[in-house]
Amino acid sequence: MQTIDVKRLAEEQRRFHVDVIDVRMPTEFREIHAQFARNVPLDSLDPHEVLASRNGAADQPLFVICRSGNRSAQACKKFIDAGFENIVNVEGGTTAWDKAGLPVVRGKKAFPLTQQVQLTAGFLVLLGVVLAYFVHPYFAGLSAFVGAGLMFAGATGACPMASGIARMPWNQCGGGGSCLA
Repeated sequence: MQTIDVKRLAEEQRRFHVDVIDVRMPTEFREIHAQFARNVPLDSLDPHEVLASRNGAADQPLFVICRSGNRSAQACKKFIDAGFENIVNVEGGTTAWDKAGLPVVRGKKAFPLTQQVQLTAGFLVLLGVVLAYFVHPYFAGLSAFVGAGLMFAGATGACPMASGIARMPWNQCGGGGSCLA
């Protein structure tokens, strides 16, 4: 997989038009993003659709960015698996972009998805314990189910709870499920 650091990408952007997609959730994108990036969330990413929308620029590199580099690496893999090769992962993501003092668009603050997952998982575990103690021991299964889900997420990098929470109305920007600059 090809990679590029944020300073080099900024130099490329000053010299040429570059196509950068940000694969974070719409609310994360709305909070802060590189000035010229467009939002295509990872969970709805269709590599063929994205490359078809590039108006004949399919041979030009497509730069993929996220918060720190993990989700963009997953997106790059999706493109590569779909048969596309000129895909470049932006090292360090939007965090590195902002720390380097490069131009960003700042918008409405969002409650981070990771914290939403932590609160939900913690609530469900606590609820399972309380119900198991006061109502019926079988409610301990709720806590076990959440624990198993967290282990699955840690082992695979895929979190069904996060995907579900990300689709909640408060985590959307409006029509179409993406936020544009």
